[in-house]
Amino acid sequence: MAAQRFVEQLNAQIGNELAAHNQYLACAIWYDAQTMPQMAAFFYAQALEEREHAMMMVQYLLDADAEVTIPALPGTTADFADVVAPLALALDQEKRVTAQINELTRIARDEVDFASEQFMGWFIKEQVEEQATIGALLTIAERNRDSVHNLEDFVAREQGGEGADPTAPRAAGA
Repeated sequence: MAAQRFVEQLNAQIGNELAAHNQYLACAIWYDAQTMPQMAAFFYAQALEEREHAMMMVQYLLDADAEVTIPALPGTTADFADVVAPLALALDQEKRVTAQINELTRIARDEVDFASEQFMGWFIKEQVEEQATIGALLTIAERNRDSVHNLEDFVAREQGGEGADPTAPRAAGA
């Protein structure tokens, strides 16, 4: 059984992951409206990935025979000044999520909840990748603020094709 303090915080994190899903969906729609299909596709995929993270957490709680609660979600930012702004927002969001994941891991460790601590290990690795990917895209976008074609070309060339991670936790409903 997972420690109660960890369960409470993991339920809150499910909300954070679903809020990230909604925010990335808003970014994707904004890029789609700007006729930037590569950036739109990138953020549509990121949105699905965040939802999948939430469902992995749901499945963990179900497996641990713990209560699952879905908290209310905040609104999203849907209007951006330029092609850089959604990426800057996304990087800030990923940094927040990294801090949240680290805190969840600390709680599991403090509660001597080894199963929950091990579960969080995959998310720590995932956050390193997420921050690096968004950070690189932000750098490219800043360099190409006035040349969206270069940004689109970069995304088409460099993103995607990773495939499923066989070490990922199982997601509810999958």
